[in-house]
Amino acid sequence: MSKKKILILAVVILLVGAYVAKGMLMPPPKTHDKITGTIYLLPKEFLVNLADGKYGKVDVALVLAPGQSDGATAASGGASSDQTLGTLPEEAAVRDIITNELTDSTASSLINSDQRVKLKHKILLAIRGNTDIKLTDVLFTDVAVQ
Repeated sequence: MSKKKILILAVVILLVGAYVAKGMLMPPPKTHDKITGTIYLLPKEFLVNLADGKYGKVDVALVLAPGQSDGATAASGGASSDQTLGTLPEEAAVRDIITNELTDSTASSLINSDQRVKLKHKILLAIRGNTDIKLTDVLFTDVAVQ
């Protein structure tokens, strides 16, 4: 073998060895959950008159902060005899806040993506400011405007 081939082989072996060593010595990358906490789907949709005379139907879910209970393990067994309310503490107050914010909005604010994000943020701040429920996000799972 010529010196040139031996040199190339040595470089290749050195690079492969460095790659394997790097894989063994470096810790695996940490993965982060994209959603932390619990997603609580409010059991009944919101059917509201919008400010511009149209109707809106919205299904809403709340992303509860880690450690915030959805009330499912309450003494009542987690099941409500009233199908309009779920197990979340202060759910009636949350529904009131969402209803007020939705009826103050227009059809375009539910259809337009940017305006919908602003509306969800407004609802998030109102729930945080007026209830003891700790949440990280508000999700509109279904939206219909007529």
